[in-house]
Amino acid sequence: MSDSKFDICSKALVLVGANTITAFTENTTESKVAGQLYETTLETMLTRCRWRFSSTQSQLSRNASEPTARFSAKYAVPTGALIIHTVTVSDSVIEYDRYEDFLYCDASESDVVVADYTYQPSEANFPAYFKQALVFELASLFAGAIARNDSLSNLYQNRAIQQIAIAKSQDSQAQTSRRLDVDKFRTRRNSGALGTIKATVGS
Repeated sequence: MSDSKFDICSKALVLVGANTITAFTENTTESKVAGQLYETTLETMLTRCRWRFSSTQSQLSRNASEPTARFSAKYAVPTGALIIHTVTVSDSVIEYDRYEDFLYCDASESDVVVADYTYQPSEANFPAYFKQALVFELASLFAGAIARNDSLSNLYQNRAIQQIAIAKSQDSQAQTSRRLDVDKFRTRRNSGALGTIKATVGS
């Protein structure tokens, strides 16, 4: 089911016994509080871990000026990027550092520099597991700001923590499972075992 930001807020409001909303501009306490808290809460949730559904890639745009020191090139941070995860050239991860709205790195003008990052997708694309966690997180805040009920706030905060753990597990299934390289451990174990063998010479 596709929900808007107002639908998500309304679900959280209902949990604390408050009225639903259809906009952040309504002349109600619920609307004003939801309007103040929704965007910051959502951004905090999106940047809490690397969610696969809110991850994307973009080729970076090189800036004409060069960094003052340490790096040879700088690129504009993609519009809407909340957190940069990796920067690559020809599929190889390279070192970078962020300064204001630029990413500094060492790359030539002919290099195609790509960034992996977290962005804010439309609410219509939120998976159910994340949406439920967001509802509980908002309910915890609304319980304190609107219902003035600390016990209710703590209840939904705990539910949010539990749901986030479930959401992380489900979200991690959206990529190929990483196989543990047992060969290097086997080699290290064998070399370690051989290293402990001592020769004895008969007298």
